[in-house]
Amino acid sequence: MSSGSPLRRRDFRLLLLGQTTSQLGTQVSGVAIPLLAVVTLGASPLELGLVTAAGTVAFALIGLPAGAWLDRWRRRPVLVASDVARAVLLATIPLAALLGRLTIAHLVVVSLLAGVARVFFDVGYQSYLPSVVGRTGLLAGNSAMETVRACGQVAGPGVGGWAVTVLGAANVVLVQAVTFAVSAASLLAIGTREPAPSPRPGSSPRPAGLGAEIAEGLAFVARTRLLRAIAITSAAGNFSFAIASAVSIVFMVRTLGLPPAAIGLVLAAGSLAALAGAALTPRLARCAGSARIIWLSLAVTGPIALLGPLAQPGWAVGLIVLGTAAGELGQIVYAVTNVSLRQRLCPERLLGRVNATMRFLMMGLFPLGALLGGLLGEAVGPRPTLWLAGAIIVLSPLPVRMALRGARDVEDVPPWPGS
Repeated sequence: MSSGSPLRRRDFRLLLLGQTTSQLGTQVSGVAIPLLAVVTLGASPLELGLVTAAGTVAFALIGLPAGAWLDRWRRRPVLVASDVARAVLLATIPLAALLGRLTIAHLVVVSLLAGVARVFFDVGYQSYLPSVVGRTGLLAGNSAMETVRACGQVAGPGVGGWAVTVLGAANVVLVQAVTFAVSAASLLAIGTREPAPSPRPGSSPRPAGLGAEIAEGLAFVARTRLLRAIAITSAAGNFSFAIASAVSIVFMVRTLGLPPAAIGLVLAAGSLAALAGAALTPRLARCAGSARIIWLSLAVTGPIALLGPLAQPGWAVGLIVLGTAAGELGQIVYAVTNVSLRQRLCPERLLGRVNATMRFLMMGLFPLGALLGGLLGEAVGPRPTLWLAGAIIVLSPLPVRMALRGARDVEDVPPWPGS
């Protein structure tokens, strides 16, 4: 650990603690909830697509206003409230199951409301991290955060698949509720005082209207070529993931005949690749260039991820393991590097709105992708649907590659307006 490592800071370690535990719970329930829908409640691909879409539609509905609000507020109280809300919402799933009242509609409602809390957390978290590590420590901070959280991702799916077999899927969701409570407690323990939001230079003390603030964030993204390219690439990646998410569990259960424990191991292999990718990101950035690695990470791993739909029962099931691992490796390196670049170059007063705009553009297609995946899964089957998702991933890095042509490192990227 270098002397400048953010891991030497107590507050960053507390942030890591909360995110590691909540990520573990997320990965456990990431196996449990789809299996609960498919195996226990007999969900069709379309119903599973509805559950998945409900968890992300809030990004399209309130993503932009959330960014404007977060630029007016201190971010830590919002993060704490978001964690508490998700803990309470998820706890209703095992309670409903205990009472014999659990339905697909219940899962959709919980996913929808938890998605609202997630919007505020995701946008606020990306805007809060620079307050804890400083802008020069962002790449190392994001890398360390993803490395430690990926440890939970490695254990989570395997534990989730095993726990579903032993305890039942509904009871396993309670684990995630507890981990969100732990995350809220760790955030409350952070001692770094977050500065008050700074007013817009030259503006009156009275805040601008919400619409004007949202428009300012949208305009900043629209006129910044690299941000536009990142938004397109990220949106394509999320759209692809949403399509695949509607059929991947169905594909593994009904086409490949995998039991829950084996599905957990497949997902754990992807998380292990994510762990390696997160840990190696600073080194890869030094070797390939901190700007070039953003698109190169997807260009190299995307074609390998296409092996997943080739999987067959028996030994050929290993192809889905390899494809999942390659996809996770590329996505984590891309995520760490492009978010770090955005956090470093974006003006502080716009960071919340820019993060919200990016999340809105990235996640706005997710519900449509989940619904499309469900419809295609029923119409043509899971395997062709996964082929479509893989093809989108292969093409996704092209916009960023064009925008970063000639730039090896972040320092080679032209300054953004207002920076």
